[in-house]
Amino acid sequence: MTTSFTFNSSSTIELKPSYNIPIVLVLGAIPLLLVQPWIGAIVALFGLFLLFQTVTLRLQFTPTDLDIYRGEKMIRRFPYQEWQNWRIFWNPVPILFYFKEVKSIHFLPILFDPNTLKECLEQRCPRI
Repeated sequence: MTTSFTFNSSSTIELKPSYNIPIVLVLGAIPLLLVQPWIGAIVALFGLFLLFQTVTLRLQFTPTDLDIYRGEKMIRRFPYQEWQNWRIFWNPVPILFYFKEVKSIHFLPILFDPNTLKECLEQRCPRI
C-alpha cells in the first residue's frame, strides 16, 4: 500500500519508523543459527542493533536541513545546501539511503518510511 500526499516545503516532516529490515534480519538469523551459529549470531545481533536504532532514531526534514534525533535530543544536522547528490538503493525493496555532502559521504539503512523519504528528498533536495 502506498500513500501519496503533498508536502508543504515550509513545514517539518518527521519520518515514521519502518521495522522491515531489522525484522527480516532477526528472522533470517534463526535458520542461520542452526547451520552456522557464529554467522547467525552476528546477523541476529546486527538485526537487533538496527531494531534499537529504528525505535530510538527519528529523521526530520525541515525547510533547510535533515535533522536526526535520538529521543528529544538532536544528534546531527545535515543542511541541504551542502548536499551534492542522494540515492535510494534497490527500488523494489529499498534497503540503503546514500547521500553525499561537500565534505563527506553517508550511507544509512532504510529504518523509516521509504516512500515519504523519497518524496521529501525529491521536494527539498532535488538530485543533480
